[in-house]
Amino acid sequence: MKKEDLYKKLVLGLLFVFPIVVYLFFASGKNNFAKLPILSKGVNEILAIKSNVDNKLMLRDHITILGYWGGSLQNKQAEALNLNEKIYKRFYEFADFQFVFFVNQDSLSQVNILKRTLKEGVGTDLSKWNFIPVSTDEIQSHFNSLQTPLKLSLEASSPYVFIIDKDLNLRGRNDDEDSGTLYGFDARSVAQINKKMIDDVKVILAEYRLALKIYNTNRKK
Repeated sequence: MKKEDLYKKLVLGLLFVFPIVVYLFFASGKNNFAKLPILSKGVNEILAIKSNVDNKLMLRDHITILGYWGGSLQNKQAEALNLNEKIYKRFYEFADFQFVFFVNQDSLSQVNILKRTLKEGVGTDLSKWNFIPVSTDEIQSHFNSLQTPLKLSLEASSPYVFIIDKDLNLRGRNDDEDSGTLYGFDARSVAQINKKMIDDVKVILAEYRLALKIYNTNRKK
């Protein structure tokens, strides 16, 4: 075998193995290299909400951290800071990754205060923090589409945030050691974010990165 042929085979082998190694690295942890389980399908799209003023914002084709803060934004500063420091700053540079929170239509002034708090210190690029002003009924309707046993408060708020994939599926854990099925992550708990949510976001991002690598490789053949 010629040296040139051997070199080409080594390069092709590395190109094939490297994305798999990257996937295994990102997916290491509780989910043991597996895909993050689908817990429910058919989460409502944002475009279906009539009062949504931003017609460009969508869940489909995005990896979304989704939350419901309703009319209680004044009590959400700690949760927002936890998510910003532990999740958003770590992953926001990934393509198609975004945060989406539903808030009451009369809470926009509180949104601006919250954004100023998140920008304090070294500052944060908040371009992928999205707040959707909608009615309480619309918040409840969208929350119901997740098909979880969790409930919203009287202010249409929840401390839990959810991972929604590009196909409008709710992702989570179906074998969680603490709760059995883990539909969402309690943003009040730094421990849960550190021990579970970071790991699960890594898994789903690695899943899509690997799928994209395989797709691009097949197109070049």
